[in-house]
Amino acid sequence: DVYKRQYLQTTPDFNFPDGMSLKAGKAFWTLGYLNEHHVHADDFANRPLPYRVYLNKGWNDEGAEITYTLPTDYYAEIGGGFFRGNDYPIIGGDGDSPGAFSAFARIGGDIDQDQNYRLGVYFVGGDNSGGRAGNDSDNTFKGDSSLYVADFRYSYAPTGNVRQQELTLQGEFFARNEDGTYDDVVFNGTSYGWYAQSVYKFNSSWRGGVRYSQMETPGVPTGLIGTNMDGEGFDPTSVAVMADWTNSEFSRVRWQFNQDKLASGSGSTDNQFTVQYIISIGAHGAHKF
Repeated sequence: DVYKRQYLQTTPDFNFPDGMSLKAGKAFWTLGYLNEHHVHADDFANRPLPYRVYLNKGWNDEGAEITYTLPTDYYAEIGGGFFRGNDYPIIGGDGDSPGAFSAFARIGGDIDQDQNYRLGVYFVGGDNSGGRAGNDSDNTFKGDSSLYVADFRYSYAPTGNVRQQELTLQGEFFARNEDGTYDDVVFNGTSYGWYAQSVYKFNSSWRGGVRYSQMETPGVPTGLIGTNMDGEGFDPTSVAVMADWTNSEFSRVRWQFNQDKLASGSGSTDNQFTVQYIISIGAHGAHKF
């Protein structure tokens, strides 16, 4: 996981206006809620369907991003960047010029001393001029691709101390538009994906949560009927239920059950049970809200 994040970032004493920051290199960029977070900090052992489909779990292209935290009484941040275009959701840049660009805006703050929220909107787009593989190696997309994301997170601490008890509600909605060709078949369509989850911390050690995610596939032109690009009107779904025990801030054990329905027809339901052990060794920076 380390080799995926090699970047430089300005510090507050850099000669930038207050609230402005620049990051350049290879990093997990600002797109939705989960993408910036380390996978081991997620609430579930795997990522929801839209992240698997649109981002191959996470977007960490090479590029530069500038952000600005506005001088407001509540949290408000805007930003954007330019990237090589060599990682999902944009693959196939020519390498000589930026192949992808992004923009985002988000706000958040305290509702009262026990509750807070954050919501945002995001965009990343580019030209897959070199070709990007579709659902399998037999389908290659060339053309313009745009991904839009909206996210929301709400946190409630019944006792006022999130280390003891906390309820979180979280969700993200994705829309991807593709305008180009799949194997020389003209295609212009929009697909959608979303997930919603809730996690409750019973005490400082035990948590439980549930997550539902779904994809809504677009119709395909005649030339793609019968290929793996043809969803045949079926919308894949995934349900996850988890419980975890935290021994300390450095270790956690998680139990999770998944039920994925990724294709139509009998025998298409995939039931999975996962036991996950997470350990952190050495100095480790804090994670984002």
